[in-house]
Amino acid sequence: MKRLLLATVLAVILVSAFVLAQQFRRGSRNYVDRSEFPIWENEEEFEEDVFTFVRIRYIPHGRRGWDGDYPEADLNISYRLQELTSIKVNPNPVVLELTDRDLKNYPFVFLIAPWSVNFSDAEVAALRDYLLSGGFLMVDEFWGPQHWDLFYYQIKRALPEFEPRELPIEHEIFHNVYDFKEKPQVVPIHIWRQGYTYHPMPGVADDPEPHFYGIFDDTGRMMVLLCHNNDLVDGWEREGEDEEFFRQYSERYSYPMGINIITYVMTH
Repeated sequence: MKRLLLATVLAVILVSAFVLAQQFRRGSRNYVDRSEFPIWENEEEFEEDVFTFVRIRYIPHGRRGWDGDYPEADLNISYRLQELTSIKVNPNPVVLELTDRDLKNYPFVFLIAPWSVNFSDAEVAALRDYLLSGGFLMVDEFWGPQHWDLFYYQIKRALPEFEPRELPIEHEIFHNVYDFKEKPQVVPIHIWRQGYTYHPMPGVADDPEPHFYGIFDDTGRMMVLLCHNNDLVDGWEREGEDEEFFRQYSERYSYPMGINIITYVMTH
């Protein structure tokens, strides 16, 4: 009888834990269920010498925020980088605020939906210090002149003396691992399903082409990459939702360009 009671209690605990986990997954961005994603181990001697994908958390002023496409995109690009290159990758991506004391431990950080950003003075100072100390910021998922103007103002607060410069297709970042003949462009899957080849935000129809802008320090090192008129990260997040979308965008553009960017950062 005691054994039956114990078994029943354990079963209830397990079921409750499962339900709670599912609720956490739906309702909290601080919980990541790894059961659907690959996991791997790096050699022990390299545990502190691996690439970690870091996403910047911020307080948004719009509907879209720092957690767009999270955590699927971060987990998927980490796995594909580990799978397709010789780079040793941390299977556990990290989310940090710009003011976090650990920020400088990571040479690469990623920021999504930059038009929702409204940096505090402390964040501006921390971002400037990070970038001028050798860090790199990748910015993705913004379209058209309105989105551009909103983030241009914010990044100029941190780097007022440096101006974004558009990268020509001849730039190394388009050729170092995967060789692009044209600049890659990815649209969100829900926009693609409507038949669009670009996101029909205000002003985009006047210039629907993808643009990649670099911000360089005084030595010529790229500190920031702005992926404008693009949603590369949607190809990371949505790779398993639609095979046609995967073939057209994830496989051809999102992952190759993501790998090129990270390889460029880690070799410069």
